[in-house]
Amino acid sequence: MIPPAQHRRGPSRWHFDIDKHLNPFFPPSALPRLPAPVAHFFGYRTHAPPRPLGNLAMIFWAVIGVFSSLAIIGAVALAVPAFQARGVPTIIGSFGAAAVLDFYAVESPLAQPRNAILGQLVSALTGISVCKLFALSPHFEAVRWLGAALACACATAMMALTGTVHPPAGATALMAVLDPDVSDLGWFLFLPLLLGCCLMLAVAMLVNNIQRRFPYYWWSPGETGTYWRREKGGEVETEESGEKSHRHGHGGGEGKKKQQQQEDDSEESSSGSISSGDLESGSSTAGELARTVSVVSGRGGEIVIRRGRVHIPDGLSLRPEEILSLETLSERL
Repeated sequence: MIPPAQHRRGPSRWHFDIDKHLNPFFPPSALPRLPAPVAHFFGYRTHAPPRPLGNLAMIFWAVIGVFSSLAIIGAVALAVPAFQARGVPTIIGSFGAAAVLDFYAVESPLAQPRNAILGQLVSALTGISVCKLFALSPHFEAVRWLGAALACACATAMMALTGTVHPPAGATALMAVLDPDVSDLGWFLFLPLLLGCCLMLAVAMLVNNIQRRFPYYWWSPGETGTYWRREKGGEVETEESGEKSHRHGHGGGEGKKKQQQQEDDSEESSSGSISSGDLESGSSTAGELARTVSVVSGRGGEIVIRRGRVHIPDGLSLRPEEILSLETLSERL
């Protein structure tokens, strides 16, 4: 039997989540402040999205998206003189696999912008570095295949640690060592790679938001910007404390009336809130959602849930898992 202390140090406890350290400092989403037609094509929704498409409709849009994105990438590459002078491939091979993810498996976390762009760049950095290291050997051509295997393995580890896993990017790291046309580009590979990623993302935002939704998130499905909200909340609290002290010094009657009014508003808000028991029992997301609805009701806004439609007040930014809970409730009505 494994002792408890040793069990706590076992492989099941070996976990590193970079988002835990980055998300508090990453700015909150600005999409709610954009005009609704613009925010729509950035993946932001204020109501429940339409029901999932059948696979035939998904295939139709995937064919259009894959063809359009790869054709645009190829046309732009041929039109850039610097690319032609350096012998940049018309279409980098890994874009083929990336297109399948971006236009068919649009709900996959592996297809979201952070993974699709940063995963490619991380893999390119790893592949180029390994290639230059192996190129120092006089027997480089004989061991090029070994360097390619190492580059792909290291790129996988780097993507996993940075939360940017993107399977097609493994091919980018492989080609950065194994394919002479790509490895000869060296650090210049970043330019056509980044340009291709941005062009494919732009086409995906247009095509995938016609009948579906893409992206589901830009950075992380978790909450972001908690550090900045906490800092802002601290400043507001300090200002309010100063105002209360000032009012208390000039007369306590007004302060007591305001306090009583706040208590009445709080009771009214809590009486109209949704308890977590009305949602799925045992779900922490449902509990958070109930508290969110309660806070919104207290501020004079409301979240309206009807069959097939969810109305969210302007300026209220919900996490993807909260929106999913609302959509689930809407479908169950």
